[in-house]
Amino acid sequence: MNRTNVIIRSLLDTDFYKLTMAQVAFELYPDVRVKYAFKNRTKSVRLADCIPEKELRKVLDRVRKLKVAPEEISYLRELGTFSEKFLEFLRTLRLPQFHLEKDGGQYKIEVSGKWPEVIFWETLILSVVNELYYRYLLKKEGRALNDVYKDGKKRMEEKIKILRSNSDIKFMDFGTRRRFSGVWQECVVETLKKELPSQILGTSNVFLARKFGIKPIGTFAHEMYMIFSGIYHGSEKEIIASHNKVLEVWWERYGEGLSVALTDTYGTDFFFRDFTSEQAWKWRGLRHDSGDPIEFGEKAI
Repeated sequence: MNRTNVIIRSLLDTDFYKLTMAQVAFELYPDVRVKYAFKNRTKSVRLADCIPEKELRKVLDRVRKLKVAPEEISYLRELGTFSEKFLEFLRTLRLPQFHLEKDGGQYKIEVSGKWPEVIFWETLILSVVNELYYRYLLKKEGRALNDVYKDGKKRMEEKIKILRSNSDIKFMDFGTRRRFSGVWQECVVETLKKELPSQILGTSNVFLARKFGIKPIGTFAHEMYMIFSGIYHGSEKEIIASHNKVLEVWWERYGEGLSVALTDTYGTDFFFRDFTSEQAWKWRGLRHDSGDPIEFGEKAI
């Protein structure tokens, strides 16, 4: 198989926070059942008219057959973040079946099952759909892949010059879910590591972190708050309390090392009311994910 045709090369070709969240789910909520559903928020792009269903299903079926390899388990063990029980769970993990159908001009993709198993599908599905869509655009526009990569490299070189002249800027790669292709993301991370080794702090992509010897980066996503509100939903008071319970559970499991809190699931103002003074002193940082960054910074201060 041509390397450029393989969209997902490993179950670790995903964001690091999928693993950290999966471990919490595995240890504390192994039998909680969830449903993940894909939604194209750009309704003007009719994905079902762009990506052949047969091709999409074939790629997703191929992803479902992937297993975490022994050498990948060894790598995760060396990080010191994951327990042996969780690593054994990953070793035997088989992704649950997905449901795919056309819905108007869009695709309906849903996966149901136990939280620790279903959680891995999200980033994988997004990466697959994105890459198949970009392949469609290339074909539609009659553009050669090599020409696109050539243009991409030229623009990357220009950005590297800007970053190199501002050496105080530190950054991380979080491009997995929105990438043009897996091969292009790999090219970008490899180039940035080579050209700006003191400025790139890591990547969210575990597969690439392992390949290039840089730090895998990530904590948790909105789904933690969302699923906790589904688990603890006996009353309005319980739902509200589930927000801080996420923070409490996360701190108890990972402590200061992964203590960067996501702030906008219920709105930033609510987060700051709910975040205690003790937590503010303990946690390393906050993740700004929406709204004006200056306004957010002032609120954080």
